[in-house]
Amino acid sequence: MDFEYTDKMKGLIARVDAFMKEHILPAEAEYEEFVHDPAKLWVVPPILEELKAKAKAEGLWNLFLPKEYGKYSPGLSNLEYAPLAELMGQNEWASEVFNCSAPDTGNMEVLARYGSEAQKKQWLEPLLSGDIRSAYLMTEPQNACSDATNVECSIVREGDEYVINGRKWWSSSVYDPRCKLLLVMGKTDFDAPRHIQQSTIIVPKDTPGVKILRPLKVMGELHSPQGHGEVLLENVRVPVDNIILGEGRGFEIAQGRLGPGRIHHCMRLIGAAQRCLELMCVRVENRSPFGKKLSEQGSIRQDIAKSRCEIEQARMLTLLAANKLDNFGNKVALDLIAMIKIVAPQMCQDVADRAMQAFGGMGVSQDTPIAQIWAYARIVRIADGPDEVHMSQLGKLTIRKYNEE
Repeated sequence: MDFEYTDKMKGLIARVDAFMKEHILPAEAEYEEFVHDPAKLWVVPPILEELKAKAKAEGLWNLFLPKEYGKYSPGLSNLEYAPLAELMGQNEWASEVFNCSAPDTGNMEVLARYGSEAQKKQWLEPLLSGDIRSAYLMTEPQNACSDATNVECSIVREGDEYVINGRKWWSSSVYDPRCKLLLVMGKTDFDAPRHIQQSTIIVPKDTPGVKILRPLKVMGELHSPQGHGEVLLENVRVPVDNIILGEGRGFEIAQGRLGPGRIHHCMRLIGAAQRCLELMCVRVENRSPFGKKLSEQGSIRQDIAKSRCEIEQARMLTLLAANKLDNFGNKVALDLIAMIKIVAPQMCQDVADRAMQAFGGMGVSQDTPIAQIWAYARIVRIADGPDEVHMSQLGKLTIRKYNEE
């Protein structure tokens, strides 16, 4: 494989890097102070919208959307997007500035790939413009929805409407005041073969019967202004035209949505780990607690060496997975996507942990982003499928591969 980037991509990488250094990283303290002010809960920080306007004006917008989506895409492949997402991964909210943040990215891909022209006009175009946000409602508190076939939310047709009943949670961005659209996964036929029972349907957030019950904290954080909610859908009625692709296609849509989403997380985690490593290197070179620099301690050098090796290994595996996804599609790239989803979050968590230790008390404080990065990596070991599910799937695929040869 040739991972050398074209002059066009080198220019784009330089532009995103410059934007991160000039606008986003200097605004971190202002952003954090705002979102942790109890009086401003579920309020969008003004600095976020200001930065989004700047990024949009500079053409650094919707960079994630693969080139096969035609007029909606900036024309990049997943492989080309990888270094850009890595740069965005330096903090937890930078990707939104470029309109490249979950769950909107996955929802935009669903609408671009599977939506009708009317659905694209009503919902995709405002999402692409950054005028609204969205949520994806799949996970349910009573079911193990790491296997999407386990959903029990019902979507029953009555005349020209579907009636939806169910309870969802970990509905990210549902508290965001800009969230107007919910993509809901449920079952339209409980008696059909297992993988065609499910459907995905569009539900405007203000539809009667949509009840947001409570926010869910993640390691003590509410993640305002987006949040993660538990949502009750009680006799929610929407037109039949809101079904995406047709009845029984929900599992197919979910698989198509989650593949790119998982690899995007891994791209960002590599950038987050890289930032931890760089901060650690500066810290240990400028700290001499025992009469000599920390950077002269053998154990510190080992931690840095291991971290650099692990980051580079994960980076190469991510690029390999992205390249396979571009050339052969989600199904063929399934094994590599599973590999990197297993490897990258744990790698980032380990690198952040070493950096935290090198910083001492400062490493767990708000004075560095390291603790937030550690928490993000730990969360992604569960989000979009826990480690165990990906390991089980990869093990199954590997056993089959070597018994078919």
